Amino acid sequence: MLNVFRELLLGPPLPTGQLGERRLNKIRALAAFSPDALSSIAYANQEIYLGLGVAGRAGLALAFPVALAIVCVLLVVAVSYFQTIHAYPSGGGSWIVARANLGIGAGLVAAAALLLDYVLTAAVSLTAGVEAIASAFPVLWPHRVTVALVLLLLMMLLNLRGLRETGTFLSIPVYAFLAAFFLMLAAGVWKAILGGPQPLAPVAPPALVPLTVVLVLHAFATGCTALTGIEAISNGVPAFRPPESKNAGQTLLVMAVLMTALFAGSIGLAQYLAVVPGPQETVLSALARTVLGRGWAYYIVQTTTLLILAVAANTSFMDYPRVAALLAKEGFLPRQLTGLGDRLVFANGILTLSFLAGVLIFIYRGDSHSLIPLFAIGAFLAFTLSQAGMVVHWWKGRGRGWGLKAAINAIGALVTGVTVLIIAVTKFVDGAWVTLIVIPSIILLFLRIRSHYAEVASQLSLRGLPPSLKPVQVSRLVIPVSSVHRGVIAAVDYAKGISSNITAVHVEMDPGSGDALRRDWEQWFPDIPLVVLPSPYRSMIDPLLRFLDVTDAAHNDGQLATLVLPEFVPARWWQGLLHNQTAWLTKAALLYRRRTGNLPRVVIDVPYYLRE
Repeated sequence: MLNVFRELLLGPPLPTGQLGERRLNKIRALAAFSPDALSSIAYANQEIYLGLGVAGRAGLALAFPVALAIVCVLLVVAVSYFQTIHAYPSGGGSWIVARANLGIGAGLVAAAALLLDYVLTAAVSLTAGVEAIASAFPVLWPHRVTVALVLLLLMMLLNLRGLRETGTFLSIPVYAFLAAFFLMLAAGVWKAILGGPQPLAPVAPPALVPLTVVLVLHAFATGCTALTGIEAISNGVPAFRPPESKNAGQTLLVMAVLMTALFAGSIGLAQYLAVVPGPQETVLSALARTVLGRGWAYYIVQTTTLLILAVAANTSFMDYPRVAALLAKEGFLPRQLTGLGDRLVFANGILTLSFLAGVLIFIYRGDSHSLIPLFAIGAFLAFTLSQAGMVVHWWKGRGRGWGLKAAINAIGALVTGVTVLIIAVTKFVDGAWVTLIVIPSIILLFLRIRSHYAEVASQLSLRGLPPSLKPVQVSRLVIPVSSVHRGVIAAVDYAKGISSNITAVHVEMDPGSGDALRRDWEQWFPDIPLVVLPSPYRSMIDPLLRFLDVTDAAHNDGQLATLVLPEFVPARWWQGLLHNQTAWLTKAALLYRRRTGNLPRVVIDVPYYLRE
């Protein structure tokens, strides 16, 4: 029944041979990889407004110049990543480029920054989407956390179904948002032409602080969140149909043009029309309300904004599992992250991302403004390392036109590096300090996992193994029994086939309760001794473990007794809930219990399958 339900929810398993068929064309790829980048205008515009609005009219008058500076950074980064796509078509983005050209240390810094950025992007996108729709429907404002978590669950299930289904589904909200927003911008431009510029002074909030360079730099730093997601395509090149690099590069350029038009157009129009949001309202909501009024067109814009912000988390779902899988192959993350699930996606990576993003949404109570300071540093740190690595890549290769290519990436590294410093300084007290602690912690986790795998490989290595091994002597067998039934008889028959040194053990929970069992045992197995262990504290496991330790020490024969566990298996999954799972608890206790001398305790499970 569980398998049937899973297939209804996620779809039937797919053969590995269909992996190439599940790749994305440019239309679906733009929908799958661009929502984060395109939707970032929703919170980037808001952050610029909040950053400059405290200086009143003088601050808001600089919104468009700040936006133009950010657009310049955006175009530089886009061209730089266009080169990365063609130089490293295997994907992996910043992690692969930094590790190959700057060393493993820089690679791990980039990888930690990328993974943190993806988790935060998922959380910020969903919370910002809920805030957008709550601006239109204020009744949802107190329930932001619940709505965001529900949307996160839907995105997780969608991505577990597979790449092609994700790209097809996301095409609807992405292209609906583009259509609605560009029509709104066109209407706004027409309104601006007819009405001319509107004065900011009558509507601007009162100045709380003077306009300073630091304030402008702070607004620039917060507005740079508009660039998040621009690296997504370079990380997911293998998801494109052949020729992968060409299709990915073209998709990146289209995405950069759309980002520029949406970001600069919305901020410029908002400043020209003197748009100021009301309480519990975003600046994009205020812009749509000013241009379109409160009619159906306004609600369409807000709804499509919610949809693209909700699916913007999909950029993280597309790239986080891929980067995590690459790290896991190198031994820096658990190996389980490398396996493709039934639907040819990295299911464990998708589940991990969903859990971490859900925790952040819950901790920060669905407030995107509190989350945004955390992830800008990670994004731009990865940008910087990637571009610096590309400079080294071109320098080493020195192929045709390498000087111009290196110069482009050098400019990208310089611009993003300066931006990292600005963000780190201006947003330190706002929460950026958390990122500066978390990234080194993630790197230490990488190294600890890698060290564990290296130690395991060393201990399992055949190097130094003696040419001849001593034969294993006949084992001493211990059979725990609770009563005499068919499952126990099957276990005893199996034990007799491999050894004659067998002891049965019964843990007596109530004094005298083992007498009836002893009579039955002697009737069925008179040649096998039965030991009854009292358990005054009503524990099933501890008396058995103490008995094994005592008898092993008494025999002192260089081995530990082998435990033969009789276990009946119910016919239905729910029937297992009606039993105490003593065999499972016993196996777990023995498996993870370390022993003196590192002697192995072999546990043999003898199942008996019930028919109904």
